[in-house]
Amino acid sequence: MYIDPYYLILVVPTLILALWAQSAVQSTFSRFSKKMNARGITGAQAAQFLLRANNITDVRIERVSGHLTDHYDPSSKVLRLSDSVYGQSSIAAVGVAAHETGHAIQHAVGYGPLVLRGTLVPIAQIGSGAGPALAIAGLIFGIPLLINIGILLFAGAVLFYLVTLPVEFNASKRAVAILAKTNTLSPTEIDGVKKVLTAAAMTYLASALTAIANLVRLILISRRNRN
Repeated sequence: MYIDPYYLILVVPTLILALWAQSAVQSTFSRFSKKMNARGITGAQAAQFLLRANNITDVRIERVSGHLTDHYDPSSKVLRLSDSVYGQSSIAAVGVAAHETGHAIQHAVGYGPLVLRGTLVPIAQIGSGAGPALAIAGLIFGIPLLINIGILLFAGAVLFYLVTLPVEFNASKRAVAILAKTNTLSPTEIDGVKKVLTAAAMTYLASALTAIANLVRLILISRRNRN
């Protein structure tokens, strides 16, 4: 039975990190979901307040089913908050709502990395699926051109993951700054928000590292077969 050493050395550690990050964000969110903020503000109310504070009046807030399925849709200007955030007044809920509002603010001010990420979405969708498949097919059938096309497509997907990092980190930074500036939460409560958002940021970092590891693996396998 053949075991790919590049997979063991490069990819497996990042997958372990991803599992740890996912576990950390779940446990951290769960812990601060049990701690209510002193003002009793729900996630939806916090989002609406922060939008108004930034003079954003054309973004709707909607409830979406699921757990931590929160996201901002720039194409329709809709901020969707999950069941565990929308009507909850926990520190975790306000933190997540503020983070997603941070994306709406990025969109309103034309934040560069967010704009770039939007243009990379089609490339990422094609590259993440077709890229590795084409590269592996090229390796199997000995077609260097197919290998190179596959690696190039997947590199586009990796670029999407890399651009996502400053987008997510900046959204969290904006969230914390606005919550502090508007006194929406107390300093102690903001510390809790920071822990929730830091745990969430680790999942994006782990995803980016996994993508990079897979890209490097494909390149190394290609070079090994060429030699």
